[in-house]
Amino acid sequence: MFSSKLLTLVCLLPFALAAPTELVERQSIDTSSHCGQWDTVTVGAYSLLLDQWGKSGASSGSDCAQLTSFSGTTVAWKTTWNWVGGNGVKSFTNMQLNSGLNKKLSAISSMPATWKWSQSSSGTVVADVAYDLFTSNTAGGSNVNEIMIWLANYNAGPISAAYNSDGTPKPVASNISLAGHTWNLYKGSNGANEVFSFLPTGNAIITSFSGDLNTFLKYLTSNQGVSTSQFLVTAQGGTEATSGSATLTTSAFSLVIN
Repeated sequence: MFSSKLLTLVCLLPFALAAPTELVERQSIDTSSHCGQWDTVTVGAYSLLLDQWGKSGASSGSDCAQLTSFSGTTVAWKTTWNWVGGNGVKSFTNMQLNSGLNKKLSAISSMPATWKWSQSSSGTVVADVAYDLFTSNTAGGSNVNEIMIWLANYNAGPISAAYNSDGTPKPVASNISLAGHTWNLYKGSNGANEVFSFLPTGNAIITSFSGDLNTFLKYLTSNQGVSTSQFLVTAQGGTEATSGSATLTTSAFSLVIN
């Protein structure tokens, strides 16, 4: 009888020890809602940024975001925003990767990325859902190139140096096959740096993306004159919100730089 009880206790011991650890892990994740203009919530290798850089251009509005879960290299989060007035972007609430940066493009072997998300909205929304990458001439230096990979375009439009006769932006390259999807590439300046924007053809909305972001960088270095000696200094994924009301819910976001 004694040996049977002892065996039971020994078998249960790993579960008893694991429970407090799991509880600590859950408690260490800040899942509260944050609404400050520059609020930041860090978890693992990521930071959730409430980058409301264009807030002053709105007559009214708000933007709140929160983490919902984290495991390994995968984080889940959501943001709810409402902006009225003005034509420019009000906020870019995003998940920023903080590790593996400041590598030369030539030294990056891969950037596996996964993003599963959904969006609910009310009325007409002007926004995008996109990855946002920046390169510089030096590690940690000033931005030279911005590379955007749009997964959705909600009545917005990319920066472009050329336009068609109907006023729509004109791509510098069309029907590019990368990461399992087909893209049009637009190019222009935001006044501070060159901007390259990959948009899905046919205005497709990609709510489940899984691919290597490095293939987009390699396309630019091979076809658009971006130097392989540039350094990748920023890697983010989020939503640029201009006007309307929406909730973006990310069930899985993962990004690694190898």
